Amino acid sequence: MTARGESPAAFERRCIYHGLLRGLFLAAVLAAAVPAHAQQTHLLVITGLGGDPGYTEQFHAWATTLVAAATERYGLPVENVTYLGERTDLDPERIADRSTMENVTAAIETIAERAGPADHVAIVIFGHGSFTDRARINLPRRDPSAEDFAPLLDRLGRRRVTFVNTASASGPFLEALSGEGRVVMTATRNGREWNATLFGGYFVEAFADGEGEADQDRNERVSMLEAFVYARQRVVAAFEAEGTLLTEHALLDDNGDGVGTDTPDPLAGDGMIARTAFLAAGEDLATARMAFPDDPELRPLYLERAEIEARVDELRVLRGGAGQEEYEAELERLLIELALKSRQIRQLEAAKGAPESR
Repeated sequence: MTARGESPAAFERRCIYHGLLRGLFLAAVLAAAVPAHAQQTHLLVITGLGGDPGYTEQFHAWATTLVAAATERYGLPVENVTYLGERTDLDPERIADRSTMENVTAAIETIAERAGPADHVAIVIFGHGSFTDRARINLPRRDPSAEDFAPLLDRLGRRRVTFVNTASASGPFLEALSGEGRVVMTATRNGREWNATLFGGYFVEAFADGEGEADQDRNERVSMLEAFVYARQRVVAAFEAEGTLLTEHALLDDNGDGVGTDTPDPLAGDGMIARTAFLAAGEDLATARMAFPDDPELRPLYLERAEIEARVDELRVLRGGAGQEEYEAELERLLIELALKSRQIRQLEAAKGAPESR
């Protein structure tokens, strides 16, 4: 119902805002709000000691599935992906070297030299962990602690970093590695959850066979936040199906306070950075989102939408330095503009025969 003196156009804009800003629409828009054309991911995958052949094969399968998704589905250049494993003979073509701490250090230093200042660095660890005097990950030769990784991440400077430790007893890694511009995920909430974890397999699945379900905003790319939520929910479901007590509680922290949560809220706390972190290949990702990238009518609209998305992402800076009312007013304006632009694109794509899922 229109308010007194309100034009039909104003009413439409108000309906769009109040109808779409709530719930999943806001999460969807914010998840897309990253200048995809500028962000390129450098992925380091590490598998630790399996302890027995079954786990060695499992960790390797998770690693290779993630590598394949990154390079084949998301278009990461092969030179942007490094896989360090327990045994190089399992896959000599893909495994660059053994996953010793010395090789991990060298790999991170290489990324620090190659990655651009706007790039995203993702480090994902599969393996077993332990906790005695401190939390450790079981790697060949020696078991590095969470504190051993801290100076390595510092070498990446102010780049956006995602660090995922899917091992048992990984919880203390979150507090040790938390920092500005970092997404830190752990499969457990403390060092006392030492059973072998399921989180890693479901985290990988979010980028592979489970992508359709994990991609909640239907923008054809899975954010680190979406992968975390998907994996955590699948872990809970798996334990419920077996009728057993949940022995792992995954956490995410990305606001730098060193306190993780299992229910991130990108509008009020943890999740804001994770929602804009992707396995991204720069221009390739932006093009992949276009149903008709060369169409003379649609291409300008795609570019306009990308510019609005970038402005929403930049608004994070304003949120940190301005009042809440100013932030919300500007966010409202941009989200309405983005919603209208996206609807315009969908309608024109539909008229040209694009699938409705876009």
